[in-house]
Amino acid sequence: MGTSVQVTPLCGVYGENPLCYLLSIDGFNFLMDCGWNDLFDLNLLQPLSRVASKVDAVLLSHPDILHLGALPYAMKHLGLSAPVYSTEPVYRLGLLTMYDHYLSRRIKEKGLLLLLMWLAIFWEVLFGRLQRMERMSYMQLTSTIEKNEAILKALRADGTVLLPVDTAGRALELILILEQYWDQQHLSFPIFFLTNVATSTIDYVKSFLEWMSDSIAKSFGHTRDNAFLLKHVTLIINRNELDNFTDVPKVVLASMASLEVGFSHDIFVELATDAKNLVLFTEKGQFGTLARMLQVDPPPKAVKVIMSKRIPLVGDELKAYEEEQERIKKEATLKASLVKEEESRVSHGSDANVADPMVIDVSSSHVSSNIASSHLGGHMDIVIDGFVPPSTSVAPMFPFFENTAEWDDYGEVINPDDYIRKEEDMDQFSMLATGDGLDGKLDEGSAHLLLDSTPSKVVSSETTVQVKCALTYMDFEGRSDGRSVKSILAHVAPLKLVLVHGSAEATEHLKMHCVKHVCPHVYAPQIEETIDVTSDLCAYKVQLSEKLMSNVLFKKLGEHEISWVDAEVGKTDDMLTLLPLSSNPPAHKSVLVGDLKLADFKQFLAGKGVQVEFAGGGALRCGEYVTLRKISDSSQKGVTGAQQIAIEGPLCEEYYKIRDLLYSQFYSL
Repeated sequence: MGTSVQVTPLCGVYGENPLCYLLSIDGFNFLMDCGWNDLFDLNLLQPLSRVASKVDAVLLSHPDILHLGALPYAMKHLGLSAPVYSTEPVYRLGLLTMYDHYLSRRIKEKGLLLLLMWLAIFWEVLFGRLQRMERMSYMQLTSTIEKNEAILKALRADGTVLLPVDTAGRALELILILEQYWDQQHLSFPIFFLTNVATSTIDYVKSFLEWMSDSIAKSFGHTRDNAFLLKHVTLIINRNELDNFTDVPKVVLASMASLEVGFSHDIFVELATDAKNLVLFTEKGQFGTLARMLQVDPPPKAVKVIMSKRIPLVGDELKAYEEEQERIKKEATLKASLVKEEESRVSHGSDANVADPMVIDVSSSHVSSNIASSHLGGHMDIVIDGFVPPSTSVAPMFPFFENTAEWDDYGEVINPDDYIRKEEDMDQFSMLATGDGLDGKLDEGSAHLLLDSTPSKVVSSETTVQVKCALTYMDFEGRSDGRSVKSILAHVAPLKLVLVHGSAEATEHLKMHCVKHVCPHVYAPQIEETIDVTSDLCAYKVQLSEKLMSNVLFKKLGEHEISWVDAEVGKTDDMLTLLPLSSNPPAHKSVLVGDLKLADFKQFLAGKGVQVEFAGGGALRCGEYVTLRKISDSSQKGVTGAQQIAIEGPLCEEYYKIRDLLYSQFYSL
């Protein structure tokens, strides 16, 4: 029977909005990412709110706001209760990203939407990646720095270069690239990485080398030098630490990339009015943000920004706040007492022939909060004016509850749950508790902000900033271009294809290309439009018999083992089972398993003493007579992108030598 598969975009199609998609496989609902934007627009979460309670598992791919920003809010307010899966880097860096956003917005907003309830989430490694630093990226950026007079000009003119960055994504690559470039060019301009969790971020990344590019891992293996032992980049978590470098030309990487909140917002306001400074954007700003506004061509000469600061409450405001908190506390105490009494009454049961205990009317004006909060043995004994005895009772009676506490040789048996901190009391404490996602290593300054319970308010004012500094945009988001995407899809050769997260123009262009060159079934759904991509192929579950497996010979292929198996299908306890053939298996053609890159094979041949070079059209000229090239395998009908390697040349000694070396790169079954 076929596998039922449906895809429903909840956000992130035909535009640049956050990523969030519902994938249903045989009735099991996966939520693919749970993103939000830096503006935290509640309207974007409306589609998610309608399906959140039906989600069975959440899969997170990247540790930024666009991929996981809405997760805490959805779990607290939208009924999302499914387990969440990610890789270790996505989990760790995602926590840091959310902390940074929480602290940044705490200064600006009176009511915080980000409720960090991460301790209740069980994380498992599934998929994702730490942003990788590749050689081509380094060459691209260093070349841009060398060609752009603006960056070095700003530094040499005693200016400051601001790079608005994310908390723990591409910012890590930028740090490595600048670190290497400063080292090679012997530059002395200071570089600062400023976020609320800067030191924690780098500390964690130092232990993530296995998730990075091969060049970084190999470098550590040979020299034992960790790439994130920074020499030129200073980590700071407090804006005031830059005051000592006011007149010093410097580079500052500060969060957030949108310039809406965070350190980058405040630094931009200070730098914008001086023409010698530079703001360098390394990614396209989210729609509707200050960063996006400044990236238009031509940029605005003046922008309006909101300046906010949090100040302690004093005088009448402080008194009113304390009275309100006291009122809320009394109401909570009264409610808890009533709930406890009701639970106790129910636990003792009720007899139809016995009068029920008196019911207390909370709204009655005869009950004061002081009386209502009094206890006797954990229960309230109160007489209310106007009490009318039930018809089944002889006279009014006070409720009596027997003490049923259990005792042992050491005294009264306690209930451990009575000593567990309540969830609401853990909201802030859990952020720093040992054993949480950050292992108690949150920056000291950030911890102070999180635990600061001083009554305060946010004071905001709008101001107009004259933009005189230089503004430069350099695309360093690490996204694949259209040509690369088309090439990747051709090699994947999907039977059905669903396109998401792209502008309307780009989506329609790619859809037309894929219909013509990749596969006939291409879909580009709108928000909340469900696409059924159920496979037409039949799939069955089978088990391998022990008798069959005992005669199978495996060959090592990387981290896996492979083998050719000849078997016949039978049944064991109503389960399809692969059994050994009753007769000798028929002969089969040799199968070469593996994926050969001509660039790698070129180096291999050179190591064997073969003169080799790339010829036109991607062909590899080996020796004097032999040529290798990858060509499409037209014999596999209906499969787009399948390739085989052709060997061209006369049947000579060199030909057979090259062929043997080529076969050695594959596994023969």
